[in-house]
Formats: sequence, C-alpha cells, structure tokens
Amino acid sequence: MFALIDGNNFYASCECVFQPELRGKPLVVLSNNDGCAIARSDEAKALGVKMGQPIFEVPPAVRRQLVIRSANFTLYGDMSARVLAILREVAPRVESYSIDESFLDLTGIVKPGSREAFCRELRERVHRWTGIPNCVGIGATKTLAKLGNHVAKSAVRKPGSYPAELGSVADLSALSPQGLSAVLAATPVGELWGVGRRWAAKLRSMNIETALQLRDAPRVLILDSFGVVLSRTQRELASEPCLALEEVEPDRQQIMVSRSFGERVEDHQSIGEAFATFAMRACEKLRARGLVASAVGIFANTDHFRPELHQHHPQRTTDLPRATSDSRVVLNTIRQMQRGFLKDGYAYKKAGVWLMDLSRPDQLQPDLFSTITIGDDKLMQTLDAINRRYGRGTVGLGATGWRERPQWGMRQATLSPRFTTSLHDLPRAIC
Repeated sequence: MFALIDGNNFYASCECVFQPELRGKPLVVLSNNDGCAIARSDEAKALGVKMGQPIFEVPPAVRRQLVIRSANFTLYGDMSARVLAILREVAPRVESYSIDESFLDLTGIVKPGSREAFCRELRERVHRWTGIPNCVGIGATKTLAKLGNHVAKSAVRKPGSYPAELGSVADLSALSPQGLSAVLAATPVGELWGVGRRWAAKLRSMNIETALQLRDAPRVLILDSFGVVLSRTQRELASEPCLALEEVEPDRQQIMVSRSFGERVEDHQSIGEAFATFAMRACEKLRARGLVASAVGIFANTDHFRPELHQHHPQRTTDLPRATSDSRVVLNTIRQMQRGFLKDGYAYKKAGVWLMDLSRPDQLQPDLFSTITIGDDKLMQTLDAINRRYGRGTVGLGATGWRERPQWGMRQATLSPRFTTSLHDLPRAIC
C-alpha cells in the first residue's frame, strides 16, 4: 500500500513560508535567467498564467498584478530535505521521487481502516513544522497513489470534479469497486502518471479517453500499441503492483551541469571559467554518489533565438586518463579540450559539462601496472566537507575565476534570501 505526499505549488509555497506578505497574492516563480513560470500560486493560476509560459508573453495588464521571484533552488532544496526528514520519522520506507513529491510504503505500519487518519495527521504535521501545504494520495499501487494525489488536489481546487470527501487526502484503496471506477471515469487519460501529450492523443484516437477506459482496454492492444511502460500503468490502474519503491536512487549513467548565461558572452576566458565552475559542481555530485567518471564532454551554444547572429554549437568528448572523481584531473582535461573550441567574434549563450561512463570504483577492472583510479580522494573529501559546512564555493579552484558576479552568471533580478542556509539571511523576528 502506497501513499504519495506532494507539496502544493512547492516553489511558491517555499517563498511564502518566510515572506508571509506574499500569501494570498498572485505569486510566480521564474526559471533560470528569469525566463518562464515554473511555479504559480493559486491566485496566479486564476489570472491565467500557464505553467512554462515565458514571462514576456504574459499580458502587461496581468503582469502588473503579479509578484515575481527568481528561482531560489538552494532554499527549495533545503525545505525539501526538511519535509523528507519528517516523512522518514513516520515511515521506514520512503522514496524521494522529486523535490516536492515522496512515496511512502504504508504496508505494516498503518491498519487498513486508519490510513486516511494517519495521512491527515501526517499532512498537518508537515504543514505545521515546515509551513508547506500539501496533499496526500493513497492507493494499492504507485500509479493509484499518484492518481489519488491528483484527486486530492482537484477536489479542493475544482469543486465538483471529484467527491468533496476526497479533498486534501484521497484514499482510493478505501473506495468500493464502483467508487474507484467512478473516479477513474472522471479522470482524463492525459492526467495519468507517465501519459504524455502524444500518448494521450493516440489513446483518444483509439476512443480511450479516460483512466477507466484505459484500465478496461484489451491488454494485448495496449502492450502492442505502446509497449511495456503503458502496459504497466494499465495493470497498476487495476491494482496490480508493477512498480516497486525505490529507496535508493539508481546509479546514474552520466552527470551534466549546464547553464544559460544571463547575457551573451564573447570572452573565451569567462566561458572557460564557466566550464570550470560546471566541472567542479559535476564532480561534487559524482563524489556525493560514490562514483567515478572515465570520460568527460563539453558543449557551448550561441543564441539560437537570434538566428541573425553568428551561430556556433561546438561539442567535444574525450576519455579521462583513468577513472576519477578528482576535480583537478577533470579540469586539466577540460582545459586541453578548450583549445580551438570556441570561435572569436561569436557570442555564446549557454555552456555545459557532462561526465560519462560512470561506475563505482569496486566495479572497475583492476590493472596490474597502475591504480584503478587517479586523484587525491582525501583532498576532495576535505574540500567537500568545508563546502558543506560553510556553504558551496567557500573553497575551490582558481580556474573558476572566484567572481561573485561573473559575466556568464544567470539573471536573477528578484532572488529571495537564503533563509535557511545562510547566517546572513536568517529571518529576524521583532517582538
């Protein structure tokens, strides 16, 4: 038995926790470089602001009513960790599915008749301890739990879409077969977890328009037409578990760090500093997962939204001398890759670094004449420990430029303070 707890308008809710003057106002959080809406309060949604909509496309009359914030992922990540800590106190098995969603395994810890009461108490605890409003869905499978969360939100936001008693916490496992079928019949197939626009359009062309019709469709038809992924979804809608809880994130095949620049950059040294900064961050992620990389790649792009400008989109990959997680080894390799990589007179708008051929050191084939990996693990561990304690960027390598506001930095005109991770930004309470 699964539960899915999801923070409502998570990024916007995080902003409101420490800025109560934003509550009840049409708040929009923008993506990197203040481009598109990635979170909206209910009030902003009521004004017609769409998810992913570029802010410049929002009509001026609407834009003047909005409160806008630049994305503060440091704050959001810390708030997510606080929510996750609460969940792990009450459930032994938790899967952190995304920054604002987590699956819980309720098997053996909650009696069937008390699941809804348990989840309502948990919902209130998360809200009370973190300030993040949330909804909970309960189901016999992960797909039904995800659907239950959608139902819990929609029953509150769109009265009449689902029974009112399913608002905030929706226990689909407690419904009768007829009640569950009614919920599935009221759910468009495009609202299901994992069903994108193309599949939804194809399903509708086959006269499968609701979750109920998908559940009851011939299984051979779905398997032959869409493959095993949607076939699993169909089985999960029928309360047949196909997806297990993933308590430990699977090892990644590659790690990429990239950014769009706040402005177009022609200076090759500045772009080189960007490559170094991205490589440092990628190596931090690599070490945090206990992995090493055997290859590295870099890329840069000019502004494809301005086709009248010179266009150049170079990309290079190469093997590392040996598998490593040492930032210095990766930076030395990237420095060599940059020779002749960029063109003079071209203004670049985006760049990135990615590490490939990832593995765990104990899974590598030993060599009789050399070590399996290269680099100074103790030095890197010390560097990471200092940055964890005193904040990212406290110590690093000179190749990054060490500029507070580099030329390639992102545009974040309305960035809120780091309320939970910086002593300088701690909120002040005046009594």
